[in-house]
Amino acid sequence: MSQLPIRLPRAEEIKRTWRHFDIPSLFSAIIYPALGVLGFIGAVIAGFAFSGLHLAWWYFPICIAVTALTVFICNQGIGPLHRVIQHNAGELRAPAQLMVVINCVIAMQGSLKDWVNYHSQHHRHSDQPGDPHNPAEGKFWAWMGWILWRDPEDVKRPMAKRLARSRIVSFFDQHYLPISAIVHLLIPAAIYLIVFLLGGSILLTLMLHTAAIIGRAIQFHATTLGVNVVGHMKAPAWVVWLLAVLTGGEAFHEHHHAFPRSILHRPRKGIINRLVDYNGTMLLVLEKLRLARNYQIAPQFIEKV
Repeated sequence: MSQLPIRLPRAEEIKRTWRHFDIPSLFSAIIYPALGVLGFIGAVIAGFAFSGLHLAWWYFPICIAVTALTVFICNQGIGPLHRVIQHNAGELRAPAQLMVVINCVIAMQGSLKDWVNYHSQHHRHSDQPGDPHNPAEGKFWAWMGWILWRDPEDVKRPMAKRLARSRIVSFFDQHYLPISAIVHLLIPAAIYLIVFLLGGSILLTLMLHTAAIIGRAIQFHATTLGVNVVGHMKAPAWVVWLLAVLTGGEAFHEHHHAFPRSILHRPRKGIINRLVDYNGTMLLVLEKLRLARNYQIAPQFIEKV
């Protein structure tokens, strides 16, 4: 009987060459966040340097609120994608599916086909050779390396049937780049133009725009760090809770591989649980609104605390 070939760790199997380097991932993970930070700093400096720009103190709390709102919106894409669509832990009706895919575009999650295939691969080979982001192969690799260097064969895998059955998911996946251009380029450009024509503050508009970019980056990296790295290693409780707040509860990972088909990552009861695991809370809200049904919940999260 022939033996199956022994798999190499993905960090060794995928060569660190330009052929395997993914430019769009470089942009979403590093370049775009850097542009956001530099743009915000530049706007603030310009506001102090040129009195005609009228920098007001109340711009800053608004920017903080926009950053927090963007983190929340991005999580309302990744949370339902991961818990419901990826792990088949329930059903989302068309309006909820539309919300999820739009929020995933805002979060710059790339092709949902590839997202689901990579995560399925992760669960099949968790913390073993074949896991796309095994932290034992290097913390940087699990955080960003697996996104920046890719095996071309990975993206050739077909779309999972449960995704292909959704016309909304299929449409957004087939037209991801033009839709992303509309969301991240054309809509902001239109907003700048409208503000200019109405005589509004371009400085405030720039600060709010870059605050949103920074919020998207915070959520992006909190997820890859909180789930792929911290979620698979021992870490102080405060680190886990901080990352959980930034990821809508996704960083609460200790239960996940034992019961992946759960729409909650903390017990159903308890105000703190519902506030921190707000991805799960929003899924419960969708159920109340009859936009979702047939949820699966891990038994330990149904019990009272």
